[in-house]
Amino acid sequence: MSEGAAPDDDRSRFRAPTGTRDVLAPESDRWQALITTFAERASRFGFDLVVTPVFEHLEIFQRVGESTDVVRKEMYEFEDKGGRRLALRPEGTASVVRAFVQHQPPIPWKVWYLAPHFRYERPQKGRYRQHWQLGVEVLGPDDADVDVEVIALADGFYRALGLTRFRLLLNSMGDPESRAAYVDKLRAYLLGHGQGLGAEFRERVEQNPLRVLDSKVEDWQEVIEHAPQITEYLSDTSRAHFERVQSGLDTLGIRHELDPRLVRGFDYYTSTVFEFLPDLVEAAQTAIGAGGRYDQLAETMGGRPTPGIGFGIGIERLLIACDAEGVFTGARPRVDAFVVNGLGSGSDLNVASVVAALRENGLRVERAYGDRSVKAQWKVADKSRAAFGVMLGKAEAERGAVAVKDLRTGIQVEVAREALAAWLQSRREEEEGTAE
Repeated sequence: MSEGAAPDDDRSRFRAPTGTRDVLAPESDRWQALITTFAERASRFGFDLVVTPVFEHLEIFQRVGESTDVVRKEMYEFEDKGGRRLALRPEGTASVVRAFVQHQPPIPWKVWYLAPHFRYERPQKGRYRQHWQLGVEVLGPDDADVDVEVIALADGFYRALGLTRFRLLLNSMGDPESRAAYVDKLRAYLLGHGQGLGAEFRERVEQNPLRVLDSKVEDWQEVIEHAPQITEYLSDTSRAHFERVQSGLDTLGIRHELDPRLVRGFDYYTSTVFEFLPDLVEAAQTAIGAGGRYDQLAETMGGRPTPGIGFGIGIERLLIACDAEGVFTGARPRVDAFVVNGLGSGSDLNVASVVAALRENGLRVERAYGDRSVKAQWKVADKSRAAFGVMLGKAEAERGAVAVKDLRTGIQVEVAREALAAWLQSRREEEEGTAE
């Protein structure tokens, strides 16, 4: 059956499209914890959330480089009912820069985003046609210290998740003048040494020889290995900027490796480019995060000349790297308390008021629904992974109290009803302190 054909069985027909997936609990709890960790770290660095449309005018993404495979082969394009040519967002930077040009916020403009991106490519583990990214962008300063801060944000985020087995690769694409000189030399070299590598090789060299450097075609690797390096052609200004980035990373103790073949996948990159690679993950799921400078992109979209830098982190790939290291396992957040109704039928409102009061005090609280027996409610409580069961019993109610059972140890105590929220909060704080 072809990919687009509809199966006869309705249960098979109504499935997520090829290359997409549903994220359900408990996996979604792990996503939530990861996103919260990133948002908190981005906030400490002074970044605000930005939300952009999931589709844009086609021209917005053509600005990222018409010679790239993402734009030429992988982008989802369509025409709407008004005849406008639109595309689903294949990456995050172009939309953010378009928003900057449109709204002209004060600089430096520092934003982070969480967004789905779409690329038509062969689905495999860690590579989906709809994938999710976290990212940041900074528009305004042309300062190597900003490059260092952006890289440090990503590096610290990985370490906050528990990752240690990854490498930071670093390169410079130079300024427009030095890059143009390098491209001429590179094109001449590739055409002179790759005569037997076929039409696709020659076509890519003619369109953009930089795209050859990040190719994984095995037959091309020997020619690529001996190609001239862009760092040999950097201007004095570009070289000084790159050296400042390296010394800044050294000062912060962030280890990095120089990779003169690193050019990234979009044409808009200038100056600093970087990539984080996990050590324990197969090649198909490499690059848990990458980015760089794009100092001319705002201008190509009709805005004032404004330097920029940012990165994107694929959530699916990042979690694969966490699994490989056995970190950030994402145990489902524990429910603080499960309230059991032992007062009999007709007392649901009493239960609801207790649950509501506890939730309003910041506690995670669950309960059973329907006219279930006390025994059945306790079974649900056990499955909820709650820390404590709170029993509303008749005898305790006469004393203005509730019975609280530790569902891990089985130890039960009586707690005054008006003190219940504070009692549960103190237990959660004790447990969180122990975990730290």
